[in-house]
Amino acid sequence: MITELSILIPTYNRDCTTLVQALSAQAEKVESLRYEIIIADDASPLSAVKEANRTLRSLPHCRVEEATANAGRCVTRNRLAAWACYAYLLFLDSDVQLPQPDFLLRYLACAEHDVVYGGVCLLPDEPLMRHNLRYRYEAAFLRTNDVAARQSKPYQNFRTTNFLVRRDVMLAHPFDERIRRYGYEDVLFGRSLAAAGIAITHIDNPVVVDDFESNPDFLRKTHEGLQTLLQMRHVMQGYSELTVWSDNAARWHISGLCLLLYAAARPFIRRNLLGRTPHVLLYQVYRLGEYMRLCRDARR
Repeated sequence: MITELSILIPTYNRDCTTLVQALSAQAEKVESLRYEIIIADDASPLSAVKEANRTLRSLPHCRVEEATANAGRCVTRNRLAAWACYAYLLFLDSDVQLPQPDFLLRYLACAEHDVVYGGVCLLPDEPLMRHNLRYRYEAAFLRTNDVAARQSKPYQNFRTTNFLVRRDVMLAHPFDERIRRYGYEDVLFGRSLAAAGIAITHIDNPVVVDDFESNPDFLRKTHEGLQTLLQMRHVMQGYSELTVWSDNAARWHISGLCLLLYAAARPFIRRNLLGRTPHVLLYQVYRLGEYMRLCRDARR
C-alpha cells in the first residue's frame, strides 16, 4: 500500500477547483496517507481562471505555482516532478473529473508497480456525439481500448492524462523538453520507458474527460501535434501509426499518388470536419494526409 503521494496537476487556462477539491476530499479520508497536491499554472492569460485556482491554496497540503512565461507541457511536468516531496507521483490533466469515490485508493494499492495508467472515459452526451469531432474521436477510440486492449500494447496505449509513477523513475526518464508544442509527449515518454525496460501497468481507474474544444480548435491542435510528430519523427519511427503509413507509402513509391488524391479530397474533408456532422474516418485520413504534406514540404 502506498503511504505517501504527490498529486501533480499541470494547467493552462483551466479552472481545476472541482477536480482538486474532489482529490483533497478523497485524500483526507485515507488514514495515515502523507500527501500533497501541487497545481502548476503554465502562465495562463485568463485572470479569472488564475484567481479561481488560487483559492485552492486554502485546502490542506495544497499549493499553486504560477509560471511567468509559458514553458509547455513537458517542462511543466518535469518541474512538478522536481518539486514533489514524496516517492510516488500521480499526474492528472486539469480538464478531467473523478467518476468514482475510491479513485485514489485504487492507485494506492499499486505499490508494486513502477508506472500505472488508469485510463480515461466519457460521459454519454448525445449532442456532443452528433456534432463534436473531439468527442466522437475519443468515443471511437475508447470503444476498442479497454484494459485488456491497452495492456496488449502497453507503451503505445499510454497517455499522460492520468498516471501514477515512482518519483525516481520519473526523474530518471523525464519528459522530452525539446517538445514545446502540443502533442506526442506521452508517446515519447512511453517509448523511453520501453527502451529502459520499465513496465507500464494498465488498470481500470479512469478519469472523465469533460472538456471538448470546438471542431476548428481541435483541428488547430491536430496540426500542432503533427508538427511535433514531424519534429520528432526520427525517434518515432515504427512507434506512431502515422509515421508507419507515411514511410510505407514512400517505400512503395505511392506518396505522390496519395498526396494527389488527398489534395483533391481535402476541401471536402475539411468541410466535413469543420461542420455539424464530422466523421472520424475522414479525420484519420486528414491526419495522414496533413502529415504527408508536412513531410513533403520538409524535404523541399
